[in-house]
Amino acid sequence: MNDTSDSNDISSAFGRGGKAPRANRRVLPGFGLSLGFAVSYLSLIVLIPLAGVFLRASEISWEEFWSIVTSRRVVASYKITFGISLAAAATNAVFGLIAAWVLVRYSFPGRRIFDAIVDLPFALPTAVAGIALTTIYAENGFLGQYLYPLGLETAYSRIGIYIALTFIGLPFVIRSLQPVLESLDKEVEEASATLGAGRWRTFFRVIFPAILPAWLTGFSLAYARAIGEYGSIIFISGNMPLRTEITPLIIVQRLENFQVAQAAAVAAVMLVASFAILLVINVLQRWSESLGQARG
Repeated sequence: MNDTSDSNDISSAFGRGGKAPRANRRVLPGFGLSLGFAVSYLSLIVLIPLAGVFLRASEISWEEFWSIVTSRRVVASYKITFGISLAAAATNAVFGLIAAWVLVRYSFPGRRIFDAIVDLPFALPTAVAGIALTTIYAENGFLGQYLYPLGLETAYSRIGIYIALTFIGLPFVIRSLQPVLESLDKEVEEASATLGAGRWRTFFRVIFPAILPAWLTGFSLAYARAIGEYGSIIFISGNMPLRTEITPLIIVQRLENFQVAQAAAVAAVMLVASFAILLVINVLQRWSESLGQARG
């Protein structure tokens, strides 16, 4: 009797014909339906608005388009935007790594508070950040009063832009590195030290290759965020044409003057350049991941 009931249970569990049920049942709908929702949402939120920029820019002739995007004032804004953004992202890549290492590997009073402060640029409105930085770094500000006598004109200069972009980009590097550093096995470092490797050799041969993909991700996010930044810069930069004027400000000014097609032309150049930069960084990230897997 027990054998019969057991066989019935097994038969019902495997279904008719003794075949096992599909083990890969999904909680969400099938691939086709899920893909359709994902593509539709992505198109509505990202692809269609970006395509609208290029369509609006196509309303003007090629000669006028080229004249707008290569004018002296716009080219100067490109150099300021992309150049200072790169410098700020590189700075965050170095000091963000150090900050993430300290927050993960060391315990000290107030560590949780400092860890929470890292996210402050995420939550703080960019205009508030710009006003606060301008107040601090102005000539009569808390820090500016000591920097200006040294010849460092922080507010209303390119240095001010650099400070603002560094401020808003730092959390991206730290938050990208923290999970990877927490998952690193300390025994690997101890084994490296046991084999006679010094601290620097252990870092560059053992630790850095493991965190390189996350480090590149944080750098690219900080760089992309800096390129599109507007609110925190317009207060501390001074917005002087050919000197401290960023490209997003030029786009806003064209829109305020109802020159929508011209603003779209400059925005299209920014989109293409940003996409190319992120593509290169992603290729480097994939290369570092494949290199790490080959070593492993």
